[in-house]
Amino acid sequence: MNIHNSKHKCSECGKCFNCNSALTIHRRTHSGEKPFKCRVCGKRFARAGDLTRHSRIHSGEKPFKCQVCQKSFVRSTMLNIHTRVHTGDKPYNCSLCNKSFSHSSHLLSHKRHIHSDRKPYHCPFCGKLFKTTGNWMQHVRVHAATNEFSCRHCSEIFRWRIQLKSHLLLSHNEGTWFTCHICQKKFSFKGHLKTHVQRHEGVKPYVCEECQKCFCTNSELKQHQPVHTHFKGFCCGLCGKDFKHKNPVKVHFRRCSAVLGYDSFQLQNA
Repeated sequence: MNIHNSKHKCSECGKCFNCNSALTIHRRTHSGEKPFKCRVCGKRFARAGDLTRHSRIHSGEKPFKCQVCQKSFVRSTMLNIHTRVHTGDKPYNCSLCNKSFSHSSHLLSHKRHIHSDRKPYHCPFCGKLFKTTGNWMQHVRVHAATNEFSCRHCSEIFRWRIQLKSHLLLSHNEGTWFTCHICQKKFSFKGHLKTHVQRHEGVKPYVCEECQKCFCTNSELKQHQPVHTHFKGFCCGLCGKDFKHKNPVKVHFRRCSAVLGYDSFQLQNA
């Protein structure tokens, strides 16, 4: 067996395999090669089997059915996770507070939000670090007033360069419009046009692997995904209340600032 395995040995890490095809697949972990591409959304995979399982998301095929409630799933692993709803099984335990979770991602989100001191959000103006995007967003607005972008044609001033670009197109016809060939609607950014056309065509290539709901853009998918976790990544900088999504915390922040008397924050562009 050892002689046989030596014929299929990875030159990168020394791991041995029973056949050359297994070695070929393994080598992709080092090279990053992903030769199997989804025809619908363009996502690439290292294994043909992974692509087959992924393709079920687009085709609607759900071969794995729950014997209790008959709900169907794309993957067997998703079915296994679902069955914990019926059994009450929570195999993932937090080593810090002993709280249990049915899914590993829920445990990870719990640790990041409750127990971690990690501050991944970096202010581009002063370098200050923040634990949540909500706190980061509120802080950056303090700098925004001193980093204004002025229109060279009129007295208009903007906090963000993207706002100035849209203004130049709308008010002064400076720049390039991107026009929809279906309805002739114009956009100041090519990416916005691409998303708009996808909505005409009904193309929704971004699929939630938890519930198979489809979205036109990756940002819409990311905004949806917190529905399946306990993680609340947006925080009111005034009262500390947490939210799963950005828009609710923005609405809350306006109300909270009014109650606490922070009218000078100029929240009309928040």
